[in-house]
Amino acid sequence: MKTILYIIQKEFKQTFRNKGMLPIIFVLPLLQLIILSNAATFEVDNIKFGYIDNDHTSTSRALIEQFNASTYFNILTDFRSKTLASAAMLKGDVNVVLEIPNYFERDLQKEKHQSLSITINAIDGAAAGVENVYVSQIIQRFNKQVKVNIFQASDLQVQPISIETIPLFWYNKTLNYKTFMVPGILVLLVTMITLFLSGMNIVREKEIGTLEQINVTPIKKSQFIIGKLFPFWVIGLGLLTVGLIIAKFIFNVPMLGSLPLMYLYTSIYILVVLGIGLFISNFTDTQQQAMFIAWFFTVIFILMSGLFTPIESMPKWAQIITEFNPIKYFVEVMRMVMLKGSGFTDILPQLLKTLLYALTMNGLAVWSYKKTN
Repeated sequence: MKTILYIIQKEFKQTFRNKGMLPIIFVLPLLQLIILSNAATFEVDNIKFGYIDNDHTSTSRALIEQFNASTYFNILTDFRSKTLASAAMLKGDVNVVLEIPNYFERDLQKEKHQSLSITINAIDGAAAGVENVYVSQIIQRFNKQVKVNIFQASDLQVQPISIETIPLFWYNKTLNYKTFMVPGILVLLVTMITLFLSGMNIVREKEIGTLEQINVTPIKKSQFIIGKLFPFWVIGLGLLTVGLIIAKFIFNVPMLGSLPLMYLYTSIYILVVLGIGLFISNFTDTQQQAMFIAWFFTVIFILMSGLFTPIESMPKWAQIITEFNPIKYFVEVMRMVMLKGSGFTDILPQLLKTLLYALTMNGLAVWSYKKTN
């Protein structure tokens, strides 16, 4: 036990003396959580909106005013023709173009119906889908107003009864996207820092030649590995603490679940990451190699974790692969505990899978580490 404590003490001193590691430990997590939580969002605002008003009546102007009053649209200009509007969309100056046809108001009064043309820049398919929903909602609201203002009372009597839906939003009442993203970004914070630090640590010993000196000592392999990885396990839990404080006091993310439960799961998850880092370091000779390999797998794990896109939307083969993705389970647990208030029995399937993953990866890492001169 004394041997392990001496190695742990040596690792803490070596880590905090390394000026290259200190920014990774203290600066990168703050930037990652604060900046990415604000930048990584699928909310669509400030939509560049243009229109072609071929009617020039009070009804057409009222419709345009509906878009002007919306917080999602920035009305740029009134295009004189569809050709000019298409050219502006080609240049990227406008995202949505509304074309109001001739005799728009007259046909509404006489025929009781009319059509509108909406052109949306769909290079970004996700954003185009959201913009289409915004446009449809505004036109539906305007349609209700038109029924009252233009149609005669006799017409209103034959109109079908409208059904109004009142949604109830659970777990995120204000529909704040940061509430959804901050727990996921916190997962990235803990994963990337602990993986990079553990992956580079033993490789750095190889580069400076101290690993050969340690290998010829009577220190056991288990003592060496525990002593090397324990400091990064503590740092990972420290990063979780910092991240939770930022999430609560800067982003006001609700924390409905148990904090000890989050720390219990995180302590097991960090063992998975440390095992992966040690396994990578056993097959690399330089810190640069370790960083490239760790980053390669991290990017795959992140993109297939359900952090940014729903796993249910992925192809079936991709959903099967995500069952071997440890980040997926950490993201699920953080959102379940923080936002839903889930208990131990709720996260038990993810906990057991993560524990199995930790035993497997650390077993492979210990087996592949060779204590030779």
